[in-house]
Amino acid sequence: MATTYEAIATVTVGSGGAANIEFTSIAADWTDLLLKLSGRTNKAQKQENIQLYFNTSNSNFSFKMLIGDGSAATSYGTTNSQVADVPAATMTANTFGNMEIYIPNYAGSNNKSFSVDSVDEGNQTTVYSYLTAGLWSQTAAITGIKIAPAGANNFVQYSTATLYGIKNS
Repeated sequence: MATTYEAIATVTVGSGGAANIEFTSIAADWTDLLLKLSGRTNKAQKQENIQLYFNTSNSNFSFKMLIGDGSAATSYGTTNSQVADVPAATMTANTFGNMEIYIPNYAGSNNKSFSVDSVDEGNQTTVYSYLTAGLWSQTAAITGIKIAPAGANNFVQYSTATLYGIKNS
């Protein structure tokens, strides 16, 4: 089975920063969706939680996250929509974290599963890697995706997200 990726849209944050990155009016033209982020926030700490919204909702989420720091691994589960971290203001300057959110069968009529693979880049001795398996307990097709810093902070200039449609043919 051949798999094809098609870039649906790309958002690059401008000089003023952005409170969120959002993709709207997502058509049901693909089998799956993949959102790739290269991001950083202006939070006055090393890391910033990133919240995930489907169709403007950040409720009815549950997930299990595995976190590794190069020497140990921990895990936890929760029912909020904070799916991973990206570097923030006190991390190594001009260094961005990477995140992929994969959403199979996004237009189907069942609850929506998703997975997240992300890493905080920091050019330092401890860097965190996250693997997340999640569920959005809603049967509506996903027509909008938004990611946002969990606090009242912004993505900084040059943070970039691209949404891909994936067809299995």
